[in-house]
Amino acid sequence: MRGPLGAVIGRYPSSDGSAQMGGIIRHNRKCKDVVFLVIFIAFWVAMIVNSSFGFNKGNPLRLTYGIDYKGNVCGDKHAHPGLRELELRYWLNPNQVYQSGLKDSQFKLANARSICLLDCPVPSDDGLNWVCDYPEGDIRLSMNDWIDRNYDYFEFLTPEMRNASLQLQGPCYPVVFPSVNVYWSCQFIARSSNISLRHWEQMGGVHINEDIVIDKSIHRSINSRSSVLKRYMADIGKSWPVLIVCGGILPLFLSVFWLLMIRHFVAAMPWITVALFNILIISVTMFYYLKAGWIGNDAISPIIGQHDPYIQVSARELNHLRAVAILMTIIMVVAVLTSIAIVRRILMATSVLKVAAKVIGEVQALIIFPVIPYVILGIFYMFWFSAAFHLFSSGEVLQNNCNTNCCAYDLVSKRVNCDRCCGYSVHYTPHIGIAIFFHLFGGYWATQFFIACSSTVIAGSVASYYWARGETSPEIPFLPVFASMKRLIRYSLGSIALGSLILSFVESIRFMLESMRRKLKVAGTTPDNWFGKVAFHVSRFCLKCIDWTIRSVNRNAYIMIAITGKSFCKASAIATELIINNILRIGRVNVIGDVILFLGKLCVSLSSAVFAFLMLDTHKYRSAHNKVSSPLFPVLVCWGLGYVVATLFFAVVEMSIDTIILSFCQDSEEHQGTAQYAPPLLIETLNDQSEMQRLTQGP
Repeated sequence: MRGPLGAVIGRYPSSDGSAQMGGIIRHNRKCKDVVFLVIFIAFWVAMIVNSSFGFNKGNPLRLTYGIDYKGNVCGDKHAHPGLRELELRYWLNPNQVYQSGLKDSQFKLANARSICLLDCPVPSDDGLNWVCDYPEGDIRLSMNDWIDRNYDYFEFLTPEMRNASLQLQGPCYPVVFPSVNVYWSCQFIARSSNISLRHWEQMGGVHINEDIVIDKSIHRSINSRSSVLKRYMADIGKSWPVLIVCGGILPLFLSVFWLLMIRHFVAAMPWITVALFNILIISVTMFYYLKAGWIGNDAISPIIGQHDPYIQVSARELNHLRAVAILMTIIMVVAVLTSIAIVRRILMATSVLKVAAKVIGEVQALIIFPVIPYVILGIFYMFWFSAAFHLFSSGEVLQNNCNTNCCAYDLVSKRVNCDRCCGYSVHYTPHIGIAIFFHLFGGYWATQFFIACSSTVIAGSVASYYWARGETSPEIPFLPVFASMKRLIRYSLGSIALGSLILSFVESIRFMLESMRRKLKVAGTTPDNWFGKVAFHVSRFCLKCIDWTIRSVNRNAYIMIAITGKSFCKASAIATELIINNILRIGRVNVIGDVILFLGKLCVSLSSAVFAFLMLDTHKYRSAHNKVSSPLFPVLVCWGLGYVVATLFFAVVEMSIDTIILSFCQDSEEHQGTAQYAPPLLIETLNDQSEMQRLTQGP
């Protein structure tokens, strides 16, 4: 049997009938769910160990640039020879590229001889240009001299070297095909220069294959799924200033501004929020249409730098943007229709928000408090993203095993070498995939943990206000917030760790099942009969319902943890019982309030996405070194970060409403249906049923 909460927190009647003032909780608490706190701490230790593996083995340059025939990452200043600013991978032997593109060929493009250059070579208009291997051995040139000579030292070759070069075995190779910089790889254009090819044949060079295959071979490698995923990760790293501004600073100011507007203009904010949400979601959708090339001429291009405008190269990134544009169109239509449907219920949301505004006005530290978890999460994300880049780029650069002819002239040994001439690749072991999944799970769990801590502190502060009858006292402005923080840190961190862990597990299961569904769909093994399809979609729907239920239970459990100090499971049971017993009384009011707050969070996160699009559309991110392959991932990350920041600050209003309502339900139960501690504004909002019906019914 639960004891009365009036004697637990705030002002409560004493044994002699008088009222005592207490801004802090008045019963003995004990540490709850300690085991899960220990598990959380152990998990953090494991996260640090896991991240140290990534920092030790990873190299984020691998996400963007290719690997030459020596196993060096292009652009790596620590390579031998030093490749600083030499970021473009170029395949020297066109016949090897052609052979790798043949359907039944065993030769792989990864084994074709490639080097790193500053720019992509172009054929000569009146002769034959050469691209020669890195200078070493008898070639007494520095790397800078080699670059200044446009990678050509053919005139210094001995007769033996020249003969090997005419056999396409190096050290110098003819530039017969034009090439363009496609995501830091020089993609051949299967349109050879007649003048260069004539000079090559006159010199006695071997036959060079001219076919569209030479184009498709490199294009297939550049557009492989693994290469696209690496580029997406690299895009996030290159756009870190955008993430800081649009994913951190901007949502901070927008969230604080929204709270201040709620405090002073509560009647207008629901209408402003709904209108702004529709404007922003339409704007984001239009930006996707622009970048997908369906509106205007601003579609993303995989080609970097100046190039012939008639050269067109397709890319997976463009297809992904178009798919997202279609998805955003559907979401936009549903969102606009939903906004129209809830217009008549906005007045009810206004009544609920007035209660929250009253609380914020009395406990003013609530507006400032979210800055604390915001700073903690900001520091955590900087570490987490850095470790993620290194984990995604970790692996061993090992020489491939190939049984094909890849002979090439070795300047050091002064002969054509056919031993160990295979190319290099980054080899990933299964444990790297596990480490990445562990890192992703840890990031989500930590995010949910910090959000839950923030929500619990807010709930404890608001409960202090409620059970003090909503009266102003010298203790209310700041003391409840810091007292609630103290109670959380001392007694309830284990319960918060358990609640956030449960939510993280459910989300992980949903993610894995969704990944399996997509793989089965790609493989064509999805169920064909109607029963299998129904079961398939019902299972997805059930998982979403379970996820929503757990989120709702968690939020109310955190409130009861803040008030009663119970363990997570007991607090969940108390909160669930209160809600079920009063569902008809509070359901409509609470739901419409949550909808308006959800739209408010989306307004902040969509604003982050819009400004991210604008920043990524500047010259810095559209050309040269910092070019992002697609704005898709940076925008989505800014959207997600903006939503997390908004959740921290909007929890002030959200948890205020939920805490007041749960406290009201408990207050009513303890006093035979008549709440004794509720502020007059809350009683007017929740108890005047005829007024609520009038507000929600149509004409």
